Amino acid sequence: MDVIIIGSGTGVPSRRRGSPAIGVRAGPHFILLDLGSGTLRSLLNYDLNMNDIDVLCLSHHHPDHVGDLVPFLFATRYQLGYTRQKSFWLLAAQGFVRLHENLKGAWGEWLEPPPGLMQVQEMAPDREDLFTLDDLTIKTGPVNHIATSLAFRLEFGGRSVVYAGDTDWSDSLIALAQGADLFILEAANPFKVPGHLTPGEAGLLAARAQVSRLVLTHFYPPCDEVDLKALCRRSYDGELILAEDGLRLKV
Repeated sequence: MDVIIIGSGTGVPSRRRGSPAIGVRAGPHFILLDLGSGTLRSLLNYDLNMNDIDVLCLSHHHPDHVGDLVPFLFATRYQLGYTRQKSFWLLAAQGFVRLHENLKGAWGEWLEPPPGLMQVQEMAPDREDLFTLDDLTIKTGPVNHIATSLAFRLEFGGRSVVYAGDTDWSDSLIALAQGADLFILEAANPFKVPGHLTPGEAGLLAARAQVSRLVLTHFYPPCDEVDLKALCRRSYDGELILAEDGLRLKV
């Protein structure tokens, strides 16, 4: 699998970091994990294309993770820019259909993709759930953030990538991420903010999950002023990478 960090930041505007989004190429499949503001343009800057999205996974419904959902749905209606004919899947926690209906209440048919283009699967918010597409398996599990928060485990070709979205300490996440080849985990601030992990907590959680490689991401501006690796190293001794926009990894 090939992984690219499209946005390593948050909802706070930053010249250095875009809002959350991660692309994963698994054989013929392109999976987009979250769709923060500016993602559609960033895809082009990294030689990616919204037409190629086979599965769109939304970790939760906070604006910094779904900010480009409205322009994406809007774009699917225009063949000058969106030429995909094959349907794509959207995976999100239960409640997404209601969110989509509310958005259509504001913008009407402009947020309704052409018939048959988008297939939605709502995932269980309180237990592990499963989605399969040919030889791609995506497992989801609840995390400790808000009611619609999910983590995703992608499995393809004997390899695994886990993306946690936003989370505080979650035993369910340790179970979902157990033994993963790559664990993409938030470390939002060097100080504790409820609903999020510090670098030290992220390191301990990754150690408990016994993952091979850890990528820290979702950095608020204070993270750029401290030694995040040193904080994480207090509890994690595996391969450690700090996310930057455009970072590419092979799994």
